[in-house]
Amino acid sequence: MPEAVKQYNRTAKLLHWASALLIIALFALGLWMVDLTYYSEWYNLAPYWHKSIGLCLFALTLFRIIWKQLTAAPDIEGEKWEVQGAKIAHFSLYLLLLCIFISGYMISTADGRSIELFNWLSVPGFGSFFENQEDIAGVIHYYLAVTLITLAVVHALAALKHHFINKDSTLNKMLRIKQQ
Repeated sequence: MPEAVKQYNRTAKLLHWASALLIIALFALGLWMVDLTYYSEWYNLAPYWHKSIGLCLFALTLFRIIWKQLTAAPDIEGEKWEVQGAKIAHFSLYLLLLCIFISGYMISTADGRSIELFNWLSVPGFGSFFENQEDIAGVIHYYLAVTLITLAVVHALAALKHHFINKDSTLNKMLRIKQQ
């Protein structure tokens, strides 16, 4: 019988922390850019960066989901309700991300234009599927992003609770290179 996995592998750790940083950056950039006026020098550049980074996070998330299915991960520690809660939270984080990507795409391509990914390639736009698509998708995008950030904060607080109160290895599984 193979030995139980005690740590997330380096790739999983890198994907986790890169995703966390990109999500926080995109959230901050998104909040900032919606208040820009037409006369701001950032009016066109901020959305360009938001879309390009968002597309990179989308690709990273797809890779992360595949990686998660192909590699072994350590068991979730805690009471039965904590394990179930963690599984629901992890699933919800991925679901929220995917819905945010879809709503962002619907905002950006409602007029039929493609999305430029750092001038490397263009993701084609299919135009509107319904009236006021960009406005409706924008509201959905905002509330999904706020929900994602809120759930990410709960996720971080749960990891800290496990580390400082439960004194288990939950947080260390994602931080340390080698188990001690």
